[in-house]
Amino acid sequence: MDLLKTIWPTPFKIKEKDVAGFIVQLLILVVVCAIVGFCIGLLAKIKIVGLIFGLFGTLVEIYGLVGIVLCILKFVGVLKD
Repeated sequence: MDLLKTIWPTPFKIKEKDVAGFIVQLLILVVVCAIVGFCIGLLAKIKIVGLIFGLFGTLVEIYGLVGIVLCILKFVGVLKD
């Protein structure tokens, strides 16, 4: 659990059944992933470094997806501190 808290600290700031905190954390994750995804999408069109940016973009999106899943699990009460 300590490893999860160091890699994804924001989902563990949510309190169980706290709708406002849950929505704020989800919005942060979605907006950051959208902005980074858009920038990476533009940079991935460069032929020389496009593959590297494409892989980096995939890793960022996976990070965001796991963060969203952890937020949901924390909100529902499956994850405990």
